[in-house]
Amino acid sequence: MRTTGPRTDDPIESHLADLTAALHGPAGAKGRMVAELREGLLDAARAMSAEPGSDRDAARRAVREFGTVAELAPSFQHELTMAQARRTARTVLLIVPGPVLCWYLVALSAGTAVHRLPGPVQLWIAHLGGTAALTALLAGVLLAATGSLARLLPTPQRLPLVVAWTGTTAAAALALSALTLTVASVLAANWPLSAAACVVTIALHTRLAASARACRECARLPATGP
Repeated sequence: MRTTGPRTDDPIESHLADLTAALHGPAGAKGRMVAELREGLLDAARAMSAEPGSDRDAARRAVREFGTVAELAPSFQHELTMAQARRTARTVLLIVPGPVLCWYLVALSAGTAVHRLPGPVQLWIAHLGGTAALTALLAGVLLAATGSLARLLPTPQRLPLVVAWTGTTAAAALALSALTLTVASVLAANWPLSAAACVVTIALHTRLAASARACRECARLPATGP
């Protein structure tokens, strides 16, 4: 277990620093989890202390009672992995409709222009749009599976990995679409619209790819569910 991070003479803060360095996931969720653990440790240390104020021995005993980083990290990481999976599924669901709308406007514009896009380009864009739409649909199902349905049914262990690769597939579709729109901007009569759609698609691809990559990293870490 990796134990990097700022060191301190305070046993509780040192313990929390090591745990923070071992965990990966959304920064906000990780911060809240560590803050709750800090409160629990401080309460336990105060209850164990024979004297008011700072008591390092009581703090060390509280840390031992709560468990080592190796013991705590898997359960904490499970919650963070699920939080990252939900974030990635939500990102797919929110981002994918944007490029699909851009592609539709480009195709509509090309259809009314004097110089139509070549058939293979239109067909390729249609396939990419279909792939992106399927990933958005799957992301909606996965978002429900990690949210409301998770309270009723057990969550499959590999579900975060499925979410990660769904996001990766959607990001790849957006990257290929950006390349296709670059070609389309050269061929189309209304090239400014195609170029603008390309820029939007690249920006959304970057954001989605980052979330999918973070989800893949979390899914590979050891985690223990409830």
